[in-house]
Amino acid sequence: MIYGLFRATRGSPEWGLAEDLAVARFEKSTLRAAFGGLAMAALGLAAMTAPAFAQDPRVVNGERYIPGIWIDPDGCEHWVMDDGAEGFMSPHRTRDGRPVCHRSNICGVMQTDTLFATDSHHITPGGRAALENFFRSANAFGFLIYGHTDFRASDEYNIALSNRRANSVAQVASSIGARVVDIQGYGERQPIASNETAAGMQQNRRVEIYCLR
Repeated sequence: MIYGLFRATRGSPEWGLAEDLAVARFEKSTLRAAFGGLAMAALGLAAMTAPAFAQDPRVVNGERYIPGIWIDPDGCEHWVMDDGAEGFMSPHRTRDGRPVCHRSNICGVMQTDTLFATDSHHITPGGRAALENFFRSANAFGFLIYGHTDFRASDEYNIALSNRRANSVAQVASSIGARVVDIQGYGERQPIASNETAAGMQQNRRVEIYCLR
């Protein structure tokens, strides 16, 4: 410590209480200046590093969004943020401006009598194994899954039942990593056979699977 500012020397007869107080004030002011310099340096470092996150274009209002591809029911791709949940979406196009779309065709018709008990959407163990094998071997980019019923019960009930069954099939696909693009239940509205016979009603109780390739 420098004491050249004082006429007396610490320990000498001339050194007294006034000199002790003066030294204490000098030491306190020196420490305060040193800490102030460290604080300013820390603030400067934070100012240099903070914008790295704030300027990330994938960060909106403090939340990070993950870009990806969403496929619409027509098989066309769109760039999205968080599967389009936040409304950020634009068509995926080739270099010459053409939309990127996949061809879809029906690749599986599953009779619901072999997958579900009457009025149930819970898949039987044998039905689950058959579906898993189908989705693994389909060699498709994605799947559209549509449920159908016969004309018994009300339209509202049949729509709900066919939706639940389509979703059950979709869950099997998702469980093995298959991409499910669309799920719908149409109830009795799209029959492929007459509902006037038992055989016709059996054909109408089905889950159709379309493959995107």
